[in-house]
Amino acid sequence: MAELLAVCRVYVLHPDPGPVGVTAIDKRPVEGRVKVRPYGLYADVQADRANHGGLDQAVYAYAQEDADHWSDELGREVTPGLFGENLRVSGLDVNGAVIGERWQVGSALLEVTQPRTPCQTFGRRLGEQRWVRRFTQANRTGAYLRVIENGDLGAGDTVDVVHHPLHGVTVADWFGAQYGLARAAAGAGADAAAAAEPETLEELAQRLLNAHAAGEIRLSVDMHRRSEQAAARAVVD
Repeated sequence: MAELLAVCRVYVLHPDPGPVGVTAIDKRPVEGRVKVRPYGLYADVQADRANHGGLDQAVYAYAQEDADHWSDELGREVTPGLFGENLRVSGLDVNGAVIGERWQVGSALLEVTQPRTPCQTFGRRLGEQRWVRRFTQANRTGAYLRVIENGDLGAGDTVDVVHHPLHGVTVADWFGAQYGLARAAAGAGADAAAAAEPETLEELAQRLLNAHAAGEIRLSVDMHRRSEQAAARAVVD
């Protein structure tokens, strides 16, 4: 059973040498129940709203299993919120979530929209050498979600996948195809999945666009743009 281990929101804004000048990546767990609205958790903020937040990236989720992987790699604990996530979950393959998949968490209904693309602010946050490159190559990005139904949630809530789109394109499929990466192993079928020939970005893009056109899913603005660009390249080629 998948469980919400921690709910995290901004603790303090820090100065940052990036274009915005500050960062809200310092998220830390809060106690009690937290309201969720279309733009995310109550009292949470995003400093760089051009690249983070908004309706399509209202909530960011990361799996404890992936955090454990990084704890082993880095030799230190990856505490909830360290990666800037709002939700730390356990028992759910976040990277294997299908684009458009819906999660019931507490009384809130959330929908997976896209993978996280690591930035230099994230690299400065971790202070690890070549961090953005390492995080990218691991293909353990976590997932952004939009809010379908307002509600509230708190640590200890179950995370129930209540809708699973048929197109089958996962967060890791898309991110991996963008960067030529293998899927991170996540279960008993991982070896078989890794042995299969991965689809190209163009093929995945067309599947997403078809599902969007059929009303099966609603692609985020960013994912729709990227999918159209990839599909257009396939036509040209």
